Amino acid sequence: MRPRGGGPRGGAGPAGRPGRGRGGQGCGRAGTVHRACKGRLSRGAGGRDMTSRRWFHPNISGLEAEKLLLTRGVHGSFLARPSKSNPGDFTLSVRRNEEVTHIKIQNSGDYYDLYGGEKFATLAELVQYYTEQHGLLREKNGDVIELRYPLNCQDPTSERWYHGHLFGKEAEKLLTEKGKPGSFLVRESQSKPGDFVLSVLTQELDKLDGGDRRPRVTHVMIRFQADGKYDVGGGERFDTLTDLVEHYKKNPMVEKSGAVVHLKQPFNATRINAANIENRVRELNKMADQSEKAKQGFWEEFEMLQQQECKLLYPRKEGQRPENKAKNRYKNILPFDTTRVTLRDVDESVPGANYINANYIKSIPEDGQSQEPAKVYIATQGCLQTTVNDFWAMVYQENTHVIVMTTKEMERGRNKCFRYWPDQHCMKDYGFVRVRHVAEREAQGYYVRELEMGRTDREEPPRKVTHYQYFSWPDHGVPTEPGGVLSFLDQVNQAQSSVPGSGPIVVHCSAGIGRTGTIIVIDILVDTIRRQGLDCDIDIPRTIQRVRQQRSGMVQTEAQYKFVYMAVQRHIEGEQWRLQEEQRNRQKEREYLNIRSPPSDPSRSKGLSPSRAQSVMSEDSACIYENLNVRAPSVSGLSNTGR
Repeated sequence: MRPRGGGPRGGAGPAGRPGRGRGGQGCGRAGTVHRACKGRLSRGAGGRDMTSRRWFHPNISGLEAEKLLLTRGVHGSFLARPSKSNPGDFTLSVRRNEEVTHIKIQNSGDYYDLYGGEKFATLAELVQYYTEQHGLLREKNGDVIELRYPLNCQDPTSERWYHGHLFGKEAEKLLTEKGKPGSFLVRESQSKPGDFVLSVLTQELDKLDGGDRRPRVTHVMIRFQADGKYDVGGGERFDTLTDLVEHYKKNPMVEKSGAVVHLKQPFNATRINAANIENRVRELNKMADQSEKAKQGFWEEFEMLQQQECKLLYPRKEGQRPENKAKNRYKNILPFDTTRVTLRDVDESVPGANYINANYIKSIPEDGQSQEPAKVYIATQGCLQTTVNDFWAMVYQENTHVIVMTTKEMERGRNKCFRYWPDQHCMKDYGFVRVRHVAEREAQGYYVRELEMGRTDREEPPRKVTHYQYFSWPDHGVPTEPGGVLSFLDQVNQAQSSVPGSGPIVVHCSAGIGRTGTIIVIDILVDTIRRQGLDCDIDIPRTIQRVRQQRSGMVQTEAQYKFVYMAVQRHIEGEQWRLQEEQRNRQKEREYLNIRSPPSDPSRSKGLSPSRAQSVMSEDSACIYENLNVRAPSVSGLSNTGR
């Protein structure tokens, strides 16, 4: 059993980590059949549970999956789990009578698929599709593989005070260094798997060896009972961890010593002060002890984020209409209806004329109280030959002056994006939009194309459009270091800000979710830091979640997720260096301004007044430091100076 309620259902269990078991990974689309004994029945129905992701089991091997399915499942029961043989990929394990079939799921970085066939933005959408489309999954011999009943994994809560796999010493270090009295978190028990620990920073002081005193951290064991209830070793029992925490926030516990344990403020796992990102990255880079089954760090945090994806299954009906299906590069990677770009200047009598596979992405501040207007992007797929006219109609309609392309036209022999601009010094009509290719140059890792566009049916001044194509993103994975992407974004934003009143930046890759999402999230975070300063709070998982609420599957892989952290860290380091240089420059200028010339000797001054000599020295100093800044390579996404 599992607790009811307790926050969003997301599936991957307490900490969302891959298993390290043996065997049972399967080979190929239809997997490998393993025989085992018959198990007992379980309850559930497939369609009901697709709104959660609890069919994902982060910690089990193939053999453990078989045991679970054969002892707790029935014919058609299924679960998903991380692949051991191909890290980053997944395996779908399905019970078929008295056997279990394992089906490999590929995560390419742009989409999920079964090494062929349909492609999806998220794992949840893939599972939902094959659960609803009966008869599509088949063995090589033609036998149907049915996904009927998800075999669910326990997930205690998605509350941000829940830190999952965290040792007691690490919890103490976090709370004493960064918390304040009353800060608390909940974590898995390392000594009693399946139970949990409430760690609280109290006002009591512990005496250290040197005679110093520091706030004491109290650890309270939370027991998860066989009937699905939670308690702290006695007293009231609760349906969920959230209920338990909320109860003791209002009704403080009392230790045997008589000390009162107050739960005042949660110690959240993902929100960080921007200036302290180095410490957060260092923590995330730590791997679990070899003897532990779990895996910590970026994988864990990314998986916690992945658990929320099932809450984001918003309607995508427009993209599924028969007249629009051919306009989608990938059949199942579709725009949410709620945020899709609607083409306005179209023939309304033509079905689907207003459809394009694109979504508005707004940089919405977490508190929703920013005085500045939200930065807006358009995330879209790479053009098909049949959608180029719609693409340019969108660019014209939205008054876009900057287009960002993060893919080559062909990668690994596959068409990623149809070329939608004319050759250099040429002109071409795309529907009612005429585009002229004025100039092109190659920069460090990307092309910059100067384009002009206007309507074919109107006399109007041409609009300038700058097209940036970042061709240095590797076919697999992410760039080895973020400096190039940050410099690229710096140029993109300079071009955007040079046109007052410019519309949204259009960003695309192939599917319009992986690299596109990564670029947009980095730019949102860098822009936040630029506006609010290095002491602002940032929340990378939350930012990604808000972007995913506007287009499905944005930021596809753990590698892309980690790259966001690396890019933000590099930007912050660059800003810190820049501020230090500015401070040094100001100090140097003050030193020169404080110099007072001795009484002048008319025979040596040659007509140069002391004030004029002082001015020359100051100007020389300023010029020297300005030249030093110019020589320093930029690492800031939105700043002209950097590290």
